[in-house]
Amino acid sequence: MPRSFRRTVSVVALVLSSTLARPGGSQPIDGGARTAEPTGPAGPAQGAPGAASAPRSTTAAPGPHRVDSGRARAQLEKLTTDVHRWGGRVGVLAIDVASGATLAAFDERGLYNPASNAKLFTTAAALRLLGPSYRYLTGLYGEASNGSVAELVLRGSGDPSLRTRDLWEMARALRAAGVRKVAAIAVDQGYFDARYVPPAFEQQPEEWAAFRAPVAAASLNANAVLFTVRPSKPGEAASIAIDPPGVTVLRGKVVTARRGTPEKIGIRLEPSGQRLVVHLSGSIPEGSRAVSVARRVDDPRLVAAHALREMLREVGVEVSGEVRLGGEHQKRLLVAHRSAPLGELLAALGKDSDNFYAETIFKTIAAERRGRPGTAEAAAELVGETLRELGASQEGVFLRNGSGLFDAARASPEAIVRLLRAALLDPALGADFVAQLAIGGVDGTLRGRFRAWSKERAIRAKTGTLASVASLSGYILPPAGRSPIAFAVLASDVPGKIDPARKAIDAFVQALADELWKGARSP
Repeated sequence: MPRSFRRTVSVVALVLSSTLARPGGSQPIDGGARTAEPTGPAGPAQGAPGAASAPRSTTAAPGPHRVDSGRARAQLEKLTTDVHRWGGRVGVLAIDVASGATLAAFDERGLYNPASNAKLFTTAAALRLLGPSYRYLTGLYGEASNGSVAELVLRGSGDPSLRTRDLWEMARALRAAGVRKVAAIAVDQGYFDARYVPPAFEQQPEEWAAFRAPVAAASLNANAVLFTVRPSKPGEAASIAIDPPGVTVLRGKVVTARRGTPEKIGIRLEPSGQRLVVHLSGSIPEGSRAVSVARRVDDPRLVAAHALREMLREVGVEVSGEVRLGGEHQKRLLVAHRSAPLGELLAALGKDSDNFYAETIFKTIAAERRGRPGTAEAAAELVGETLRELGASQEGVFLRNGSGLFDAARASPEAIVRLLRAALLDPALGADFVAQLAIGGVDGTLRGRFRAWSKERAIRAKTGTLASVASLSGYILPPAGRSPIAFAVLASDVPGKIDPARKAIDAFVQALADELWKGARSP
């Protein structure tokens, strides 16, 4: 794990231990002193913004510091008014973590599409059921005799981070171990089920962008292919670099046009049984910069094996046969590659909102806890069990996939805040859970938001965006002696208004942060 990530976890743990250990906290923006009531059935709750129910607290009652902000109330009212004027819906809940007291609420039990805020549930289950030290193993298996392997098996366990450079290292290691000939390459994809397209991804079958990549136990480069186009001389074909190698069949070409000609590059993919068929067209002007385009594969089963065959040949290992599925019977491990710890990989979910990582880790939870093959259905059940074990309750949470992409999930602000509070108060979970979130004004999907708070690094949250959904859920970490705030804001049915909805959400969260840090921020 990089030093920077370890340092982040350590700092978060120190902050949490110094604030949550103190009794007290914040109070509702309407000036009340109520603690939260028990959770009731999920469903719409209409009314003006104000205090509402949240998880029952067993910690100390609210202390002397009051989050009593007319500005926060005004921003909440503006948020709800604007979203309704745009024809949408919005649900909001913010609580004091230590006491459980509700600070602000509106339709907090309504069910919304949380978009990528669904990744919070996947992350919590992964940390609790797999642990932050969990590592993936990708191996080459087979029986070697006199420098030959009759059947070389590439077996994956779902590593979402396996990259071209890793497979090159494995190919070189096999060559260094004395292997000179391989008769056939098999890839064992049995750790996951054969449903390679995650639930709800079928809603956009013609989308070839990398964010919609399928999932497999043995995947490479997140099951996407990177095409880098570089111009040559006018009239000549442009050069095309493809990563990973050996996985495509190219047809057509991109022509180099005269300097100053508009760029028009066509990369069209078509489904195929094994290697991906790519149709190239268009032009790139002489002297222009290289253009890189990533496209998902349609069938992930043999991609890594095709790349491995090409790499083995490049390092001097003769491969005479084709690649195929199978090899489950091979047990002798020849070469192993282990991923970084799960606690580090989860930053791809919280900070970067990577759908491929989320869906792969989702199925890993199922494979590890229920046995292979891992399925999305079993993973969703295990997420529910995790919520109950944390005392967060599964009520108000419905998941079909692990990323929240497309129309695959429903959650209430209350359910998300229940999870946020339970995770933060869990000594085994809190620091790692917070560390994987984006930091306002600093990194990930929040790099360009909350820039005024980059110094304090106080706003830690998960973003969510779809065509008509804008969501933000997370924490406002406090100065010494005060309690964190957990919040969830879910806005839906606002097509064409994502940017203004996001700005309204940010204004509300910033108003809460201003009050929590009142008198504690340096100029």
